[in-house]
Amino acid sequence: MAEDVKIKAQVYKDPRPPETFTRHHARVRDHPPEWPYELVRAITVWIAVVFFRAQGFGAENVPNGPLILAPNHASFMDHFFTGAFVRRHIQFMAKSQLFGHHPMSWIYNHGGVFPVRRGYADEEAFKTAFTILGRGGTIGMYVEGGRSRTGLVGEQARPGIGRLALESGAAVVPVAILGSHQVRNWKRLRFPKVVVRYGRPIRFERVEHSTREQQQAAADEILRRIRVMHEELEQAGRHQAAAVARQSVLSERRG
Repeated sequence: MAEDVKIKAQVYKDPRPPETFTRHHARVRDHPPEWPYELVRAITVWIAVVFFRAQGFGAENVPNGPLILAPNHASFMDHFFTGAFVRRHIQFMAKSQLFGHHPMSWIYNHGGVFPVRRGYADEEAFKTAFTILGRGGTIGMYVEGGRSRTGLVGEQARPGIGRLALESGAAVVPVAILGSHQVRNWKRLRFPKVVVRYGRPIRFERVEHSTREQQQAAADEILRRIRVMHEELEQAGRHQAAAVARQSVLSERRG
């Protein structure tokens, strides 16, 4: 079997000063996602469905009001797979290396994406996230932080998502994405089938000033639920994962 296309090594620290990103945070705090969001969504949903035969299950679990969508992370396309089957405007916290003086940076920012300086305690990113949730918006945030190289769900949850969930009181919907780690194989004209499974929302008791231990415990629970769903899909295999996801959603409804 041919090996997957290799992905570039990740850069874990952005050397630029925090002031570099002030304008990006200001726009997202003052404006909901603008027209680039719907344009990019239309293009990427078409790509997801046509080329990757993506299917989504459990989208009815996504509630109204302040919300955190928490997918596992194995591909640059996970942003788009997560948003493909729900109508809410998802504003992702993305690595700061994506932002600079280039056209895509403009599209990201006007589409509602905002930067987090990896390798630092970036309080500005949290201020932006709390602002979005405060107006009833939706945040997309990866529990594991960086991308998985293997497609498996990471073993360690980052406490940041726990802090956001506890201190905002927003609902959290865990999302399992199967198959996206092979998306990069499009360069060899091989397109994996992708299945997206939205879990039941989690609501943590609100804590105004959460401790590190509380944050980690909440993050661990979110990751645990993602892992359970992902393992179920993985064990079913790529040919049966969609059928298993559909049956799980039906069982939830009956339960």
